[in-house]
Amino acid sequence: MEMLNFIFDAASVAPGDFTGFTFFIGSVSMLAATVWFLMQHGQVDKKFKDSMLVAALITGIAAVHYFYMREQWVLTGESPTELRYIDWILTVPLMVVEFALLTGVGMRKLFWASVIMLVTGYFGESGVMGGNATIWGTASAFAYFYMAYEVGCLTIFGGPTGAVGTALNSASGKIPSAGRMLQWFVLVGWAIYPLGYLMGTDAGQWYEGMSNIALDMNVVYNVGDAINKIGFGMAVWSAARS
Repeated sequence: MEMLNFIFDAASVAPGDFTGFTFFIGSVSMLAATVWFLMQHGQVDKKFKDSMLVAALITGIAAVHYFYMREQWVLTGESPTELRYIDWILTVPLMVVEFALLTGVGMRKLFWASVIMLVTGYFGESGVMGGNATIWGTASAFAYFYMAYEVGCLTIFGGPTGAVGTALNSASGKIPSAGRMLQWFVLVGWAIYPLGYLMGTDAGQWYEGMSNIALDMNVVYNVGDAINKIGFGMAVWSAARS
């Protein structure tokens, strides 16, 4: 009962606290998605079962972190940067592993590229290692562009691809359609996150003034997480059930 009260304690979010509300919606939607993906695990084709299990892990891990991120926001009013990056360092590698599960190639490369993207992003946003946020952000962007190339995002426009994208295109059955939907999420859905990074690190940078946008950085991140983490799983499920 105490756990349920912790999860659904909407009263802890002050009236008018839109950012806190998105944390609450994020925690509940991630939990609901986890239950849904676990229920669907036994209903999909055998080759998609591991992908559905990973989708449930992604949203399950995110749900737990969102419960605590919401709590930190409500109690302190501070952005839960460390909790968010702990969530991402656990879930983003799992998201790119979805491509490797569908193709059987590229797992190690995608895993380490995602780790580099997140670690450099954290250094830039938190300032724990010093240095310029633009430099750290650029390093993070290079890792992202490498992953986008490797999984074949550029093939959407007839461009080149890496080994994973080649394997997706040459796969049989429903795998190419699932891969195409995931490519769109990486290309478009992940583009949400740089906006949050720019809003949170603009002090003294060439993009100074981004924090003046009438939208909290955490709202951008929360919306991005909901779209991408739940969307990744729904894309795999949709292809597996079609």
